[in-house]
Amino acid sequence: MQLMAGNSSKDSGGLSSGNPEVEFYTWVNNLSSLETREKALLELCKMRESLPDFAPLLWYAFGTVAALLQEITAVYPYISPPNLTAHQSNRVCNALALLQCLASHPVTRTEFLKAQIPLYLYNFLSTNSRNRPFEYLRLTSLGVIGALAKTDDPDVISFLLNTEIIPLCLHIMETGSELSKTVATFIMQKLLQDNNGLEYICHTYERFAHVATVLSSMVEQLAKEQSTRLLKHVIRCYQRLCDNSRARDALRNCLPEALRNNTFAAQLVDEPATQRCLALLVEQLARPSVTAAAAASGAPGEGIGNAGVTDVGAGGAGGTIEGTGPSVGVNASAPPSSNPPPVKSPLELGSATHLKRLTQHSSDNSMYFLICFYERTRVRIPNLWVCNYLNTTTNCQVCFA
Repeated sequence: MQLMAGNSSKDSGGLSSGNPEVEFYTWVNNLSSLETREKALLELCKMRESLPDFAPLLWYAFGTVAALLQEITAVYPYISPPNLTAHQSNRVCNALALLQCLASHPVTRTEFLKAQIPLYLYNFLSTNSRNRPFEYLRLTSLGVIGALAKTDDPDVISFLLNTEIIPLCLHIMETGSELSKTVATFIMQKLLQDNNGLEYICHTYERFAHVATVLSSMVEQLAKEQSTRLLKHVIRCYQRLCDNSRARDALRNCLPEALRNNTFAAQLVDEPATQRCLALLVEQLARPSVTAAAAASGAPGEGIGNAGVTDVGAGGAGGTIEGTGPSVGVNASAPPSSNPPPVKSPLELGSATHLKRLTQHSSDNSMYFLICFYERTRVRIPNLWVCNYLNTTTNCQVCFA
């Protein structure tokens, strides 16, 4: 093994033994020293595509993962307040690039998750600075998470859903650069494509509302500053949300108009797959909502089943539905009883407790319905209420509030 030949390779500054694996272990050994680590990180990054089984060799080499994590945690003090230099950022990004290899390889991915290494990157995703060193750090960290999500491994999705990756991605989708937004939206798309991910996001009003609000804001921005690659992921997120019936009902009211009126037709002229995706999305939302039609007519509709209809006491002006006014349970297949037995108030209906967030807007006697997000219970309210989700006083027929 002619390791000393490496000193004669002055142009590249690397080792040239003729044996890639020998070079690999030489650079791995150099990771253990702070004086030689920076060069070792750079050279290992160059080798990651050329050496077979690079990721397993790196993972199982003694001390390598610890050295990479040391590089990451060493810059934490420079995150807040933001004092990260370009040199520090480049060095950490090299360490992150090696972690991305570990995240994407099937042999090392499971161990990578067991060690909860992605959590070390979340500090970088939560930064707000738009300076280039921070942007590179955010983007490279997103690349590691994206490499995990790209595998479509259910264990990966389960791991990510049990962390704060969704709010972190949504934050970047709102405030990041175009490229960072694209990767963050791709991760969100991958989470939604998994059935557990879709169920998780649509399980509560707060989660769905956060995602829908950010996507809507992005569409408005994309109408001004076009980015086809970002738009593709946004449209696919919307289409996947439509696979959940409750989300589909809500999107009928809040899908951005720009996605309905051919605003992006010219932009997607060379993207037939995305065109079909958008057309399918609009078609799905154009179909009448059975639950909304039933709610508007006051009759039980398909999809609601035997859910009860509950009259909610109005209370005084400016009150809320936290009152325990008379309530009536009605079987979907039977006519209303003239002397119906009392049932629990909305606050006692378990899944319907979110209705307390609605505040009374006026005391006209108009009747309309809200669909309970969880159990699709039809709730009849003898007043007009402010829709918490749409932030409007219009009669919301189907509401996630």
